Amino acid sequence: ACIVEALQKSTRLVRGRGQNGSPIIVFPEFPAFGEIQEREFHNVLTYLTSIPSLSAAGVGFILVIDRRQDRWAAVKGTLLRIAGSFPGNLQLVLVLRPTTLFQRTLSDILFKFNKDEFKMKVPMIMLSSVTELHSYIDRTQLTTELGGTQEYSHEKWISHRTAIEGFALMVKRTAQILQSFGTELAETELPNDIQATSNLLGTHINKKSKMKEDLLVALGQGSRLLESINEPVVRDPDHNMNRDELENLATVQRLLSQLNETERAFDEFWERHKTKLEQCLLLRHFEHNYREVRCLLDQVAERLTAFSEVGISPAHADHIFHELSSHEERVCVLDRAQALAREGDELIQNSHYAEDSIQPKCIELRAVNEELRTYLRAKKDHLLRAIELHHSLERAAKWCDDGIYLLASQPVDKCQSHDGAESALQEIERYLDTAGQNKLTDPSAICRDYETVLNQEFRKVFQKQVSMQEMFEKRRVSLKKLAAKHTRPVQPVAPRPEAIKSPLSSPGQSLYTTCPEVLPLQSNRSASMSEEDENLAILRQHVMNELLETERAYVEELLCVLQGYASEMDNPAMASLMPIPLQNKKDVLFGNMPEIYHFHKTTFLRELEEYEDRPELVGRCFLERMTDLQIYEKYCQNKPRSESLWRQCSDCSFFQECQKKLEHKLGLDSYLLKPVQRITKYQLLLKELLKYSKGCEGSEALQEALTSILGILKAVNDSMHLIAITGYDGNMGDLGRLLMQGSFSVWTEHKKGHAKVKDLARFKPMQRHLFLHEKALLFCKRREENGEGYEKAPSYSFKQSLNMSAVGITENAKGDNKKFEVWCNSREEVYIVQAPTSEVKTTWVKEIRKVLTTQLEAYRGRQGVCLWQTWSSQFKGNATKY
Repeated sequence: ACIVEALQKSTRLVRGRGQNGSPIIVFPEFPAFGEIQEREFHNVLTYLTSIPSLSAAGVGFILVIDRRQDRWAAVKGTLLRIAGSFPGNLQLVLVLRPTTLFQRTLSDILFKFNKDEFKMKVPMIMLSSVTELHSYIDRTQLTTELGGTQEYSHEKWISHRTAIEGFALMVKRTAQILQSFGTELAETELPNDIQATSNLLGTHINKKSKMKEDLLVALGQGSRLLESINEPVVRDPDHNMNRDELENLATVQRLLSQLNETERAFDEFWERHKTKLEQCLLLRHFEHNYREVRCLLDQVAERLTAFSEVGISPAHADHIFHELSSHEERVCVLDRAQALAREGDELIQNSHYAEDSIQPKCIELRAVNEELRTYLRAKKDHLLRAIELHHSLERAAKWCDDGIYLLASQPVDKCQSHDGAESALQEIERYLDTAGQNKLTDPSAICRDYETVLNQEFRKVFQKQVSMQEMFEKRRVSLKKLAAKHTRPVQPVAPRPEAIKSPLSSPGQSLYTTCPEVLPLQSNRSASMSEEDENLAILRQHVMNELLETERAYVEELLCVLQGYASEMDNPAMASLMPIPLQNKKDVLFGNMPEIYHFHKTTFLRELEEYEDRPELVGRCFLERMTDLQIYEKYCQNKPRSESLWRQCSDCSFFQECQKKLEHKLGLDSYLLKPVQRITKYQLLLKELLKYSKGCEGSEALQEALTSILGILKAVNDSMHLIAITGYDGNMGDLGRLLMQGSFSVWTEHKKGHAKVKDLARFKPMQRHLFLHEKALLFCKRREENGEGYEKAPSYSFKQSLNMSAVGITENAKGDNKKFEVWCNSREEVYIVQAPTSEVKTTWVKEIRKVLTTQLEAYRGRQGVCLWQTWSSQFKGNATKY
């Protein structure tokens, strides 16, 4: 701004050239240079000498000092200031001296005397007129005030110079900003997640848009400046631009070209950078989807291991097969994995920079996908083979049972005669003829063909078939001997009322014993009985073997869980892997599993092994330890809390590391379910033992043990419902033992004074869940089931309770044999309860009456004690008195 102000006051640069191309600087005559400060004067000279090219400035400047209307003092001052401040090379100094007679004469005289004061090493020529000036500089290089022909506007020149220099500065700054932004883009590290990559891409796009806006502003300014310089030519096509205009035009065009080149280079770099960022974002999406799909594939593989069983019957195997087929239809992750692999191929085809990272993942996805599909097909084939074998086993088992039933159903008196024996023999022969489609003919071939699906059931069936064949062979030999005997009549043996039931015989069906091998002796009956007993003994032994084998495996699994997981929770080396919600929660996660393990390891397993050779007596062991087995109730009550904690922390590194050390295919949750499965398994094994022990010593103990185990399971189930009650303010422990629980439809009738509110059969009943305790009857409202696993249990909102000491019951309510009434306070409150079935009603009424009877007896007992104490005290008093 100071330079522009000084230029406007005094001096200008004429874009003319001397004869040797020297730039010409003209110092006009008005105003005087004395008005310009020394610093401003120096800055002006520095600026003017910086305008010409280096080659032109190297030749040297020609100074034209116009002082025609001034005095010699001004001329002298100007020359002294130029001599002291001129920053460039000087070739020639031309001075148009004053034109007045006195000043001209004075300048001639004084110039000669003061010439040495100017300290200029170049020629300095004093000119008396413009005509003399033309002999040194061509008129075309001079403006009109100096007698030249060059058109020149000082204001326009300053305006153009200011605009050009401002534009040049804008171009420079824009180039620097673009270069800085390009450096920033080049040095930016690519993020490792989707959100950060997306944010970075958006930030860079916004910055790039701002850069483009600045470029457009600069280009717009340059275009307008170019139009301003070209304006004379546009106005007058015949106009010839002077050197200043031509150089200004060339400068602006050069700057615009430089700006366009900068923009083009930046756009090319930006496209490469944007492409890389977009590819990075696609890569992060691909990697995210890959991790999700890979996790889902692992889950599918883990779930498929649940289909490792081949079933225990054709129906069970068929059910597993249909579940597997249904699971296969629901498993859309396989198609998703295939689609993700194709997406990776497209990225590679589009020249993605991370091809080396994408390609192995695509290969892995296809390999795992194909492996799972192959595994699914193999599983289905495996189950189909299992179904086929199960059908064969079922036919063989049925054939054996029918054969045993046939032998047991042949009465003794029929076998005593020749015709009867012949008929029985033919009956056996005809039955043996049916063995072709039912009998397991070649065990080794079956073992070879069905090796992968064989289980213990096959061996049981085959052993049963061998035993049955031996029984048939003995019977056939006996009958053949009887049919061939003609020497004397057969002494019949009266049939005994005792009967042996086949394993398939229905309840209440009695069968006579098989006929003897030697006819006259009654001891033959006991021989055939022993064959049947031997067969049942074999079956009992199979069940006992299964009980012991599974018990040993169960104890080992509990020990493995406690050592591999529970103990590791106290290991300082594993503390860093444990999430905060899991810390100090070992008792919540494992419940009383250590107590269960200790009982089975030190007590129950050893006592079971004592009955290995007498399986029919094992019921005694269960009865002796029935109280100890109630520890499972506490474990099952804790299971919802355990499962909730597991779901919250199942993906943590701690569990993964423990599972890896143990080399378990299944997670901890599968092993936490083992105690629940075990207590349920006992009742199944006891049922099997009882089935093959009818009439044996210990069968009553087996039946009692089975009943007790079912009672424990019922107590566990009841307690699971009981802990789901919400809204009860009192202590559940004060209500006594829970006896029964179930859902009912309830109508209420309340009568207080003259007010009476009824909700009878014509109105919609309330749905209530009743809990019968020893001391109270609770009414609750069932809520929706939520959660998964053990948490998928209903919750119950407490509504009201009735004290059993004030309760009465009416067994039959009008209108329905499934209804009964519960009332209190002299029937001021009546609850009409409708059970789902009449059997349920009968059970509940019986149990409620039992509770009321117990309450009454306890009350009478307390009253009797009070009366005795009163009489005793009176008697003692009277005795003392007398």
